[in-house]
Amino acid sequence: MVENLMFRIMTLHDIDDVMQIEEASFPNPWSKTAFYNEIVNNQFATYLILEVDGKPVGYCGLWVIIDEAHVTNIAIIPSYRGKKYGDALMKKAMEQARIMGAKTMTLEVRISNEVAQRMYRKYGFENGGIRRNYYTDNGEDALVMWVNL
Repeated sequence: MVENLMFRIMTLHDIDDVMQIEEASFPNPWSKTAFYNEIVNNQFATYLILEVDGKPVGYCGLWVIIDEAHVTNIAIIPSYRGKKYGDALMKKAMEQARIMGAKTMTLEVRISNEVAQRMYRKYGFENGGIRRNYYTDNGEDALVMWVNL
């Protein structure tokens, strides 16, 4: 892994970079307006940016409500995948959630996304249930996973 990793809180100036990551990562990407609203209007939201050599290559969104953290989305630019950047970002997100007072963390992941599920399990996430037809692009089910922080 490259040593020049930096994590920081997302600002409005990051939206265009995050949109590139989002559009390259998801069949139904969030809109610029959605990210704007998360940063400006959602008091529960915190988004982390992962930079490699000064370039934003990943991000992770968290909602922390009382003592529960929910991962809204996590993504790495496709050309940077397979290099443990997702691991580093997940670890940092869990650390951030703890700092913000979260005792548990939850997320949804596609049933077919075994790579992500393996990473989450490495950090102690366990299966918590299934959300049927969760993904609107193809009706795929989501596996709900959770971990005690």
